Amino acid sequence: MFKAILLNRINKTTHAELLNLDESQLPEGDVEVRVEYSTLNYKDALAITGRGAIVKNWPLIPGIDLSGIVESSTHPDWQPGQRVVVTGWGLGEDRWGGLSQKARLKSEWLLAIPEAYSSLQSMAIATAGFTAALCVMALQRHGLKAGEGEILVTGAAGGVGSIAVALLAGLGYQVSASTGRVSEADYLHTLGASHIVDRAEFLAPGKPLQSERWAGVVDTVGSHTLANACASTRWNGAVAACGLAQGADFPATVLPFILRGVTLYGINSVYIDNNTRRVAWDLLAKHVDAAKLQPMIVEIALSEVIEYAPQLIDGKVRGRTVVDVNR
Repeated sequence: MFKAILLNRINKTTHAELLNLDESQLPEGDVEVRVEYSTLNYKDALAITGRGAIVKNWPLIPGIDLSGIVESSTHPDWQPGQRVVVTGWGLGEDRWGGLSQKARLKSEWLLAIPEAYSSLQSMAIATAGFTAALCVMALQRHGLKAGEGEILVTGAAGGVGSIAVALLAGLGYQVSASTGRVSEADYLHTLGASHIVDRAEFLAPGKPLQSERWAGVVDTVGSHTLANACASTRWNGAVAACGLAQGADFPATVLPFILRGVTLYGINSVYIDNNTRRVAWDLLAKHVDAAKLQPMIVEIALSEVIEYAPQLIDGKVRGRTVVDVNR
């Protein structure tokens, strides 16, 4: 038996419960993992509360991330005792995820945890950090170099934003962190932000073309925030968009793209090949020191997840929410 959060759909309503399940209920897979830690992400919170159409198969264990130890494997690449991390691949959406003490997975989904990080620290990174790394890699491929101008990070006190600030600062970029919580200024400076920008500057409709400021942008917010960020990005700049905390709409014009040559990169971290995943994790391990992760971590128990999820959706949570599934 093992404990897990199980989601069921009853009369068009999502019901989340912490239950004891039998290992025979686990889905097919060639590697079994004893889960140590998972996370609570925005997508997980939407699934647990039923506020978003995240779950595609019922019943389902939520949790798009997990880290743990291989217990058994029929695949030669993975042996009992190895420390592994899994993010994406449909976990917590159409496949049973990480908010559980046990997982049975396909071997091709697993990565070895970098030596720089513990199992807990790997979940401080997880999907949020991996997504942040993909955003930064897009800016790098575009040709943006440290010292060439400010990089704006929106939703900077959130999970993706926090890691993006730390990674960009670790790479030597000048980071401007946008947040609506002025109380988080010290936290963001600790991560490496040079300037704090009030998110109110971006929330309302703005001019389609604004004063050039940003060399690049990592946007986790969407809607008017993304439109205003694009409108104030300078000539030949780049914007990496990966979130929709403000909304999925994009109330913008083509002017920044055709008059300034701004490029908008869309970032999706779910189905990315493992070679790219390794590059991203190596970048994080090299430039985001484990000690910098500690201020980001809010650790909760598996038994607290259901009650905690609405707080995350409402923007009341800083940094990365890591879940100890064994308490």
